[in-house]
Amino acid sequence: MHRSATPDVVVVGAGMVGAACAEALSAAGVRVLVIDRDGPAAGTTASGEGNVLVSDKEPGPELELAVASRAEWEIVRGRLPEWVADVEWEAKGGVVVATGDPEPLTAFAAKQRAAGVSARVITPAEVFELEPLVTPRVTVGVHYPDDAQVQPVLAATALLAAVRERGGEVRSGVTALGIRQSRGRVVGVDTSDGDIACGAVLNACGPWAGAFSAAADAPIQVLPRRGMILVTAPLPECVRHKVYDADYVGAVGSGDADLQTSTVVESTRAGTVLIGSSRERIGFDDAVRVRVLRELARKAVGLFPFLGDVPVMRTYGGFRPYAPDHLPVIGADPRVHGLWHATGHEGAGIGLAPSTGRLITELFLGLSPHLDPLPFRVDRPAVIAA
Repeated sequence: MHRSATPDVVVVGAGMVGAACAEALSAAGVRVLVIDRDGPAAGTTASGEGNVLVSDKEPGPELELAVASRAEWEIVRGRLPEWVADVEWEAKGGVVVATGDPEPLTAFAAKQRAAGVSARVITPAEVFELEPLVTPRVTVGVHYPDDAQVQPVLAATALLAAVRERGGEVRSGVTALGIRQSRGRVVGVDTSDGDIACGAVLNACGPWAGAFSAAADAPIQVLPRRGMILVTAPLPECVRHKVYDADYVGAVGSGDADLQTSTVVESTRAGTVLIGSSRERIGFDDAVRVRVLRELARKAVGLFPFLGDVPVMRTYGGFRPYAPDHLPVIGADPRVHGLWHATGHEGAGIGLAPSTGRLITELFLGLSPHLDPLPFRVDRPAVIAA
């Protein structure tokens, strides 16, 4: 079997974050090999909605990463080969609505505006102009023009196509078993396909990043958080934006292990409507729980009553990588020279991937980072396992 020259970096994980890191590294001239035990976008990426959101994050490091990444998406899309450039990018904007006390949502929007986010408070009448089929119980809304959507599998595979076009390599069906070190420095990665010599290894294993980090003798705390999505039969255009209720922000930021659901409703280019979202910390248990699906459906009908008459075509779910302090893990591992991590993005990985890839590349090459990497460092108390 033909093997290319020794890679500078082996990226373990061919999901959105791994693909974005590999793309950014290869665009900067770094020789990259991507390996995945399954194949491109086969894990967490395939089970996502494709959210690119700035609307759901409290002011702080993750919001700064989200704002930077929203701009970076435009740059990265411009680097894609023409034949894979259509990743169903839709800059549709988001509408967040409250059906009770309007004050918490308007206060949250004010904090985001102070942090530089475009967040326009709108009246119920203005909400109905944007979304005529939304419930009349709306008391206030906030319009976020920068929210967007992408088809995650198309996007991840397009990024990997760009890597290949620049001379990089992507190998499916290759399981990373650990790393090889010499004098505290990475010299290769052990895989089910044999040893691969390299100068650095990037752990982009998503919810399985904790397991790989332990195998690499540098454990980090990254846990799986289960999420489920309903998909309706195709419909004429009926939901114009990404619409969710004000509870979504609280669910995103919560570390509660119990089931949490909040309503997110959006259409796709194919005409289906995606309904989320749920969050459970139940390990890697992938059993379908009917009570979760019923809760999602009930809340979606509460937001868009017409959905009560629309058949659900299918449902799917997956695991999102969750760090205990709700921040991604991005950067070099101080315990092993040449071991890097890019994980812990939970349900925001699609949106945050481009800036994550850029930040990894800047740090790897010793360039000035485009945002402060310190909050995402590996050696923070919530991440380094005892």
